[in-house]
Amino acid sequence: MIPTYEEIMLPLLKYLSDGEEHSLSQTHDDLATQFKLTDEELRELHPSGQQTVFRNRVGWARTYMKKAGLIISNRRSHFQISNQGLELLEENPTEINSKSLVRYESFVEFKSPRKSTIELKNDDTDQTLEESLEHTYQQLHSELAKELLDLIKTCTPSFFERLVIDLLITMGYGGSRKDAGKAMGKSGDGGIDGIINEDRLGLDVIYLQAKKWENTVPLKEIRDFTGALASKQAKKGIFITTSSFPASVYEFVKQVEYKIILIDGERLTDLMIEYDIGLSTVNTYHVKTTDLDYFEGN
Repeated sequence: MIPTYEEIMLPLLKYLSDGEEHSLSQTHDDLATQFKLTDEELRELHPSGQQTVFRNRVGWARTYMKKAGLIISNRRSHFQISNQGLELLEENPTEINSKSLVRYESFVEFKSPRKSTIELKNDDTDQTLEESLEHTYQQLHSELAKELLDLIKTCTPSFFERLVIDLLITMGYGGSRKDAGKAMGKSGDGGIDGIINEDRLGLDVIYLQAKKWENTVPLKEIRDFTGALASKQAKKGIFITTSSFPASVYEFVKQVEYKIILIDGERLTDLMIEYDIGLSTVNTYHVKTTDLDYFEGN
């Protein structure tokens, strides 16, 4: 029988107790062996049809313990036990579940609805079912965006460039994927990382700067990018970063003659979610209401 995500938590943490970094793929296979799952059980698909049930549950077990601070991840699809996780194992627990994780403040914050996500006119208890559903959706969106940004920051610069290509192509830019791939990372001209077509016919081009950044992007970087655009007699540019821009940068791009679009980490993840970049759909729910016009006159 396929274990629940909570039944996976303790074995997963014990599996990581060697303190070494483990890949998600290897962890999945080793846990499948530990639980003695059959080939049929390993092939059983989640209702979404996008992922197997066991892999989905391993992913949720990892996510919950990561939110509790028991697991840390320093690069994409790899993780290891934290000092906090080792301390928990020293207590020799018989199980780990959602109730036992509420001792950790970061997990409580993860599970608690955030009023700041949407504006509520009344207390939570006064919400309609539709408002409650929207609240939950916005919370899931917020947590997904944060997880995406954390993953992006652990990726290599070359992977980040491919991610940018995937996003822009899906949004309708860049012409063919082959052309876009050639354009990125080839320029090397000052503040320019690549060039991509604005439309599929290549009637106009956009110059790109795609940088992983931890701290706020300094104004100097945008000035250099603007200078690079001037040297190419270009009029349009996109500056994409994993961090953020100060107010001075936004004021600066309003004043220059070039059209420069700034995409910070928050907007980047929002676009990735909107265009399904690096994501798979777990479930789709259609919220319906009665069509009063249909019943009118009866």
